[in-house]
Amino acid sequence: MTIHEPGRRLMHSVQLKYVQKKVAGGGQRQVAAGLSLTSMIDFLVTIVVFLLITFSASGEIPAAKNVRLPTAENTMDMIDAPIVSIAGQAILVDGAPAGNTRAVEESKRMQRIDELFNILKGKREVWRQLHPGKDFPGVVVLQIDQDVTAVVVKSVFQTSAFAGFPNVSFMVNGASKTPGGTAQ
Repeated sequence: MTIHEPGRRLMHSVQLKYVQKKVAGGGQRQVAAGLSLTSMIDFLVTIVVFLLITFSASGEIPAAKNVRLPTAENTMDMIDAPIVSIAGQAILVDGAPAGNTRAVEESKRMQRIDELFNILKGKREVWRQLHPGKDFPGVVVLQIDQDVTAVVVKSVFQTSAFAGFPNVSFMVNGASKTPGGTAQ
C-alpha cells in the first residue's frame, strides 16, 4: 500500500463498508440494548427464595423470641386480631412495646397495665373508624410464655377486657394425638 495524501475525512479510503458507514456519520445506535441476563436471573432467584422462606400458607405466626408456648389438644386456626406477647417482663402488642410486668410482679396483685390499655383502646378506635356500622368483634390473642406467673396473665387478661377486647384467645402449640387418644 502506498502512502497518499489524506482526503477531507480520515479513513474514508478504507474499503470496509462498515467502517465507511461509521466514518461518514451514517452509523446509529443499535435498537437492541445489551442486557446481562446473569445478574437479572440471580436477582430473581434470590427474591423467589426469600418469598418461599417467609411465606406461610396456614397463617401461622411464629412465636416471639424466648416464648415457650404451652401445648393444648383442642385448638383452632389463628384469627386476625391484635397479638399481645409476654416474654420475661416485656409486653408487646403486634411486636411494638406496650409496657412491662414489673409493677404487677412486685405488688403480687392484679392491676390494670396502662400502656397496654391505651394501645388496645387505640386499636379498637381505629377498627371502628375503618368498619363503621359493624359490630366490633373484640378479639385479642395472648401469646404468653408458659412460665409467666398467673397474676400477670390475669392482669393482661383483665386489661384487655377493660380496653374493649372481652374475647381473649390464647396462642398455644397444638398437641398431636396418637391413635389411642392420648397426646404426645
